[in-house]
Amino acid sequence: MKKLILLVAVAFTVFSCKNLAEGEYIVTGKVKGVKTGLVFLEKQGPMGMGFAAIDTVKIVDGAFEFKGKTNEPEIHFIQIDKVNGKLPIILEGGEINVEVNKDSLVKSKISGTYSNEEFTKFNNESEKIQKRLQGKVMEFQMKNRTAIEEAQKNNDTAALNKLRKEYDIIQKDITDYTFGYPKTHPKSFISVLIVQMMAGNPKFTPKDIEDNYNALDESLKKTKPGKSIKENIDALKKKPAAGQPSSLIK
Repeated sequence: MKKLILLVAVAFTVFSCKNLAEGEYIVTGKVKGVKTGLVFLEKQGPMGMGFAAIDTVKIVDGAFEFKGKTNEPEIHFIQIDKVNGKLPIILEGGEINVEVNKDSLVKSKISGTYSNEEFTKFNNESEKIQKRLQGKVMEFQMKNRTAIEEAQKNNDTAALNKLRKEYDIIQKDITDYTFGYPKTHPKSFISVLIVQMMAGNPKFTPKDIEDNYNALDESLKKTKPGKSIKENIDALKKKPAAGQPSSLIK
């Protein structure tokens, strides 16, 4: 009889979790090595200014849970009381599982929803590439430390640009991976954030930005960053070419 009750309880739990309403989320977390304490679900302020807790829960036997509803995917942060750093997650509708590594937050695992699983994969691959490049980066910094300091001190733009180009060559693998990601992952929320970064980077032409934006899934275009990119593209299209009066643009 007890086994039957247990099976019914498990079945009910599975059924209820799989039937979340649109936009509803459950963030289930585990913190190895922490039995009790507080966990804060935080959102970054406008223009990246500060953080505000939108929810606070207790850790019970190393586990915690947030429940709520969101209108669209957004980057949020998990802050464990007395643990340094914040763990970014994509807060979106669905069941999100978080395994927090309190000693190294970058080694934490986030899964459950598509965008969060892709976020974890993206971070893992980026870390591998960065580790591979670490030696070359350190060699460049050691070799050019004096030149960089002198160029900055004298405001030598030409020298700084030359050094920046050399550094960009070293970083090519991570740059190519990052900015090539949106076209290979059009449904991942990370993609719309990367295209938004491209829109603010002078290295990318308006066509580069528009091509990557057009490749995004329609659901991402409806998000806040998606709408921001579209506004940026529309503004660039209205901007007159050099030497052409704005009145000629229709």
